[in-house]
Amino acid sequence: MLNALALELFNRLPGPVTPQWPTGERFVKAMAHGTMSVELYAPDWVDPQQPHSQDELYFIQTGSGEFVLQGERCRFEPGAAFFVPAGAAHRFENFSADFSTWVVFWGPQGGESDGGDAA
Repeated sequence: MLNALALELFNRLPGPVTPQWPTGERFVKAMAHGTMSVELYAPDWVDPQQPHSQDELYFIQTGSGEFVLQGERCRFEPGAAFFVPAGAAHRFENFSADFSTWVVFWGPQGGESDGGDAA
């Protein structure tokens, strides 16, 4: 179920038509501050995204499917979260028609260094 902000953003989809998004962009910006931006992303049957120049986090809002990061596949459902380092190949596959996710981009172009810290 979408909350009020997500529903308002979802109702703005699809966005402008571009070569990558011939039926309209499937993401809309919710907020931004400094290097950080938050978007709602809801691809329509196929996820055509390419690697991004910033680090990013995905927080699954609705739906289920599979997330592929650098060839490694993981099932997801609402509440799942994924980190994607800048430049990494990734996409959502085999997702349900109601799939949507929050995306948080931040940091410098090329991503942040992990600094060698253990989690």
